[in-house]
Amino acid sequence: MIDSRVKFRHLHTFVEVARQKSVVKAADLLNISQPAVTKTIRELEEALGVAVFEREGRGIRITRYGEVFLRHAGAALTALRQGIDSVSQELFDSAPPVRVGALPTVSTRIMPRAMSLFLEEKTGSRIKIITGDNAVLLEQLRVGDLDLVVGRLAAPEQMAGFSFEHLYSDPIVFAVRAGHPLLLSKRSVFEGLADYPILMPTRGSIIRPIVEQFLIANGVASLPTQVETVSDAFGRAFVRKTDAIWIISSGVIATDVEDGMLAMLPIDTSETKGPVGLTIRADATPSTPQTILMQTLRQAVEEIMPMR
Repeated sequence: MIDSRVKFRHLHTFVEVARQKSVVKAADLLNISQPAVTKTIRELEEALGVAVFEREGRGIRITRYGEVFLRHAGAALTALRQGIDSVSQELFDSAPPVRVGALPTVSTRIMPRAMSLFLEEKTGSRIKIITGDNAVLLEQLRVGDLDLVVGRLAAPEQMAGFSFEHLYSDPIVFAVRAGHPLLLSKRSVFEGLADYPILMPTRGSIIRPIVEQFLIANGVASLPTQVETVSDAFGRAFVRKTDAIWIISSGVIATDVEDGMLAMLPIDTSETKGPVGLTIRADATPSTPQTILMQTLRQAVEEIMPMR
């Protein structure tokens, strides 16, 4: 039996606090006071009979009961949003929106072609494309703010409640400007890495552990000058104008290499290949526009990288 004390505001506030891992940040985003957020969470805990958050140092963390409830709360909010979208569709004669999260490697190479194919279908659906870190996109998918994520397969513990469809595999590469000294050097590339600034994926990114393992396996224990970034716009601009080395998924710079603006250092990185694909919530039923977009993504992959 549904407890009548649990209202929409309880679910919305709970999901936002869980996402932000902070009452202060959640209050700012919800545009309400911190005491109001705290009171709402306490009301929810009283209704559930368990604690959904607990203190951890100066912050908070979600409890195991909270994690269980988060999956259902996110699904409930998603169902409500879909209901509202369905009503809007009837009122304005337009298809429901499709909200897609895409990693930079996909946004640069695959998504433009997929979107061209999608628009040819004339679904009338609005499309919202968000680019960001894989972990952030998956969290947005979990709570219902995204319908689909196109990116690398995450760690098993992050994939609970999700369904993944493999599209292709993408290696990590070492990108530099055309004419970079290491392209002409006769010494080992790994010996020369310490002489140049290195653009590294951030510690929270899904490819960071792969990069670190690869460097250690090739005798590179540390790099003195590192800049951590997940911004492909900054990485592209910085590498073109300097002798920096950008360690990034190959798909992000594929077009730049084809245009001759960037080059890849002669390093065998085949062992760094990781699966890239479609991630949706396991309990979700894709809308017709979402299903069509997934089909155009598959077609774009077939056209752009048929060997995969």
